[in-house]
Amino acid sequence: MGTSFRTLPGVYYDLTTLPNGLRVITETMPSVRSVSIGCWADTGTRDENLDHEHGASHFLEHLLFKGSDELSAREVSETFDAIGAESNAFTSKEATCYWTRLLDQDVATGFDILSEIIQRPAFRANEIDSERQVVIEEINMNDDDPNDVAFENFSTAAFKGHPLEAPVLGTRDSIRGMTRDDIMGYWDRRYGAGSVVIAAVGNLVHEDIVGMVSERFGDWDGDAVTHEHSEVDPPARVELTRRDTEQAHILIGGKGMNRSDERRWAYQVLNHIMGSGMSSRLFREVREERGLAYSVYAFRLAYADAGAWGVYVGTTPSQTDTALKVIQDELNKVMDEGVTDSELERAKGSMRGGLALSLEDSNSRMVRLGRDELAGMPHLSTDERLERLDAVSREDVQKVAQEMYSAERLIGAVGPFDTTDLEPYVT
Repeated sequence: MGTSFRTLPGVYYDLTTLPNGLRVITETMPSVRSVSIGCWADTGTRDENLDHEHGASHFLEHLLFKGSDELSAREVSETFDAIGAESNAFTSKEATCYWTRLLDQDVATGFDILSEIIQRPAFRANEIDSERQVVIEEINMNDDDPNDVAFENFSTAAFKGHPLEAPVLGTRDSIRGMTRDDIMGYWDRRYGAGSVVIAAVGNLVHEDIVGMVSERFGDWDGDAVTHEHSEVDPPARVELTRRDTEQAHILIGGKGMNRSDERRWAYQVLNHIMGSGMSSRLFREVREERGLAYSVYAFRLAYADAGAWGVYVGTTPSQTDTALKVIQDELNKVMDEGVTDSELERAKGSMRGGLALSLEDSNSRMVRLGRDELAGMPHLSTDERLERLDAVSREDVQKVAQEMYSAERLIGAVGPFDTTDLEPYVT
């Protein structure tokens, strides 16, 4: 392709940076007939710096599939349907991804569509207005789901006053007030060759993918984008939406670690032991032994500069106190006593199996490859991941439990009670 291309062959991937700054990263799976392609834009909810931009990243995700000056929304969908391709997009607080999974023989067609909608979106006024209502309906749908509301409340508590606090969907008012100029201004500021990574995984040849991308994206310009990074140290707080629901939805947690923290390997093992799977401590104690909930699990939120840990439980409102006391007892127990050898090995075995299963799917591999490249995370081979997992000791797990679980607590909740009913569990 000439000396103007910078190609770095990896252990299991190949990476080429085009002269305009756009990165192309691929992984070959010769045993499949499909290719998963993801166009990753280095922008998300945290980058909506202006009041009139709240929800712009997600709104753009919808609008770009409306096509370009050369392609209508109908032509985009019909082209993908005609080749049996799957296509969609998703927005997070830190990134936006437009993806398709299709037959290896149709990769060029996939790039034809993606290159048009990402580089030359039409932003037709009538389509903006119709999609505006679709996004509002999506907000309405989420607001009707108490589980989603509880998670949003927890995120608000964990990242209050931080760029990560804003909801991905925006608000009804922000979406209704967003003009065509607002949307175009955000796209122009955040989308460009230097801020995009194209990841492809499947039955492919790296040089062929680079050639296709160069042909379609090579004339695009735009520099890399920046982000406002800062730590967050949330105080103990309760974010509650009072509703007369049949089930209370409670998330209790605290300040966590950012995504590059080397303690994450020990925390992932801890998270598995505490609340992942039917043999986890929380599942066993809250559901199996006491019948207090159908769903209970642990989770982690990890971003470039901040993070949070948490436990979710859905329980009858009258049993909320009991469920929260059991959860607190289990958190205290692992801080005081640590974990057993059998728990440690069972967690590692389960995580090894989960990693192996995820490697069978080209789309999950594409997500890992594109997300890590966009975020500047190291690309670790399967063996390297297993080495880090195997190196975690019981002492590592107990230490990270003490560091995470001893911090001030946060609660996000939906249910028929008052904030004062939950405050004892965050102090």
